[in-house]
Amino acid sequence: MLINADFSARALVTPDQYEWVASPQAGVERVMLDRIGEEKARATSIVRYAARSRFPGHHHPGGEEILVLSGTFSEDNSHYPAGWYLRSPPGSSHVPFSDEGAVIFVKLRQMDPGEKQSVRIDTHDPANWITLKDRESCPLFASETEKVSMERLPARTHVFSGEVDGAEILILEGSLQEGSQIYEQGSWVRLPPGSYPDLITGHANTMFYLKTGHLSI
Repeated sequence: MLINADFSARALVTPDQYEWVASPQAGVERVMLDRIGEEKARATSIVRYAARSRFPGHHHPGGEEILVLSGTFSEDNSHYPAGWYLRSPPGSSHVPFSDEGAVIFVKLRQMDPGEKQSVRIDTHDPANWITLKDRESCPLFASETEKVSMERLPARTHVFSGEVDGAEILILEGSLQEGSQIYEQGSWVRLPPGSYPDLITGHANTMFYLKTGHLSI
């Protein structure tokens, strides 16, 4: 299965384009944003857990990255409400479930094989945010090949100050605008390496997940 598999091209999925597809586990559905492979795939998805749904224990040979968008996502004996960022390195394993239901943003099999770090960050904790000129940023992960953060920008602010080595954005609050194109809350945008001087925030404060650098390798 190939979905938005050409990483040299732009990709966009807006909320009105979400297509919820059942997973092998009852009560768990996903919107496939990009994908290479079948059930064991390099994949970026939005996943929805119904209340009291779960997956059996399993390993992640290529690692797993999660941002909890709503509800509470649980694994093993730990519980993560909306706003938590989880990064589990290659070779990790867990038993994921949700008692109350949850929606999560998930990236599978996209980590450096040598990555060892496990990350758990509450992006709703103000102590995890820093102020950088015209924006606030919550650093989530950084390596030689990628940088991941949450960004909070005021209205009518440029997203990038220069060229980027590719970028992936999930809009959590507000909107982005590029010329006549408006990307509303819930939109997922993938941009190949290049310059995007016309990409700005909309008419209100905007918060988004941002990953850069990973598309240049």
